[in-house]
Amino acid sequence: MQTPSLHRRTFLRGLGGAVLGLPWLQAMGASTKDSQPMRMVCVGTHFGFVPSMFFPKEVGSDYRAPELIQQIERHRSKLTLFSHLDHGAEGVGGHGGVHAFLSGILSKNARGFAEKNISVDQKAADHVRHQTRYPSLQLCSGKDGGSALSWNRAGVALPAIHQLSRLHGMLFASADAREGSVWRETLESKRSVLDLVREDAGRLQRRLGREDQQTLEGYFTSVRALERRLEQSIQWMDRPKPPPERPLPKGVDELDFIDRVPLFYEMMGLALKTDATRVITLGLTDLGPNLGGFQITRDYHQLTHHGKVPSYLEELSVIERFHLQAFGRFLDQLEGEVQSDGRTLLDHSMVLLGSGMGNASSHSNKNLPLLLAGGGFRHGQHLQFRQGLTPASNLFVSMLQRFGVETDRFNLSTGSLSGLDVA
Repeated sequence: MQTPSLHRRTFLRGLGGAVLGLPWLQAMGASTKDSQPMRMVCVGTHFGFVPSMFFPKEVGSDYRAPELIQQIERHRSKLTLFSHLDHGAEGVGGHGGVHAFLSGILSKNARGFAEKNISVDQKAADHVRHQTRYPSLQLCSGKDGGSALSWNRAGVALPAIHQLSRLHGMLFASADAREGSVWRETLESKRSVLDLVREDAGRLQRRLGREDQQTLEGYFTSVRALERRLEQSIQWMDRPKPPPERPLPKGVDELDFIDRVPLFYEMMGLALKTDATRVITLGLTDLGPNLGGFQITRDYHQLTHHGKVPSYLEELSVIERFHLQAFGRFLDQLEGEVQSDGRTLLDHSMVLLGSGMGNASSHSNKNLPLLLAGGGFRHGQHLQFRQGLTPASNLFVSMLQRFGVETDRFNLSTGSLSGLDVA
């Protein structure tokens, strides 16, 4: 059977204007240098991580993974840890410098720069603005949108999406109903978005070779699994609960943090897989109602001011281990997607995890916790720099260059980052 030729931006279309993006298929053409673009994902926590649980004591490739890094040890060969990188934003009270995580420039100082306090993700998004449906996606686990990670070249903070239904609608629903209404109606009638495009999908599958058919079926299976999980979650959201012993915060019938974050990561992976976007930020802020669903007794922010009290550190480690475990599963998802050139989606995606907060207990913005996975760099190492001499923006220069942006500077940088080389 002759394999048809499909455009890379082929979509399945169906009832009600439903649109479903597709993963890469062999019918879309042979691999070329430009057929597998680079992606950029930046995940930021508002409160950082306990330094002793994040930074290895050893430098180089033979470091012993601390408690948090042990959660992603299986990806050791595809990630690099950095220590003593920051933006020099001391004297702003800790939390006052977190918003500069991806830019290096405090918003109050933005006027003095040609591109204001543009963040690295938006610099990358500008480079591929018309090549995908969405130049970038800004997401946030917090119900109120949380602290801004992304800033445009006008110095304006970009609002983040915190509704899972809205994100799903943007990725899979019709173009005139991206706010999630079609998605919610579909769930309530117990129909999958795949059912809406079934006829178009059937025609396409009959035209494809066996390997492409298997790839497409695997993709459909993952979408259906995600929809089932979301449907089950919504059923639990709407199920009446017994009267509480004390009043609970508004929104308790919604998903807890511990359930929301994995779903955000899963949809992020699908967005990258279908090339709906190549740039994503995810802000991990406060836990919200019900202490996020964790078996803890204190608020996240309260725990970060631990003062090295063992009971506080024990509960804080529950949250921080969760962050690394969820991040690790996201890397698993990307590593499991083999691309047309035989490499994985993780190889074609730079995934940054970090914070604009160095040590929340002391409100320090020095020595930011930073790690970079994927992107085809020579990984498997801990790079340590001299405190105060190397801007974190140098890392962003290297990321932008890898993304295809021709530049040797970004905001407060002094060049690219030494020691981080392409494999």
